[in-house]
Amino acid sequence: MKQSYLYSVLNNKCPRCRQGNLFFSRNAYKPGEFTKMNEQCPVCGQPTEIEVGFYYGTGYVSYALTVAFSVSTFVAWYVLIGMSLDDNRFFWWMGTNAVLMIVMQPLFMRLSRSIWLSWFVKYDKDWQQHPLSDPERL
Repeated sequence: MKQSYLYSVLNNKCPRCRQGNLFFSRNAYKPGEFTKMNEQCPVCGQPTEIEVGFYYGTGYVSYALTVAFSVSTFVAWYVLIGMSLDDNRFFWWMGTNAVLMIVMQPLFMRLSRSIWLSWFVKYDKDWQQHPLSDPERL
């Protein structure tokens, strides 16, 4: 059954088969395990770290996600509560946004890794018939 690209990215699924989990634990807040990834997809065998230092680029994706999150919380705050420097509403938004970003950091990290990997590994609907080629370097 083919899952959509958005479903596989948001649920941290393998980009090749869109079925296997990228992380050991489905819980992003499980202490000590929220960053542990499977070395390869448990379903299709796709390596999750294509090369040494592969996930350094996720910093850019994570930055874009947190900027988009901050802009969206600013717009929501502006529409629902309003913005003013006279009564510190701007500073309340800044504090609220900072706390939310700290709390959501494990989710941003996982999502950025899932997005990053999906840009380099393409979906293969017939992955059972197409064996994996050896990676260039691990």
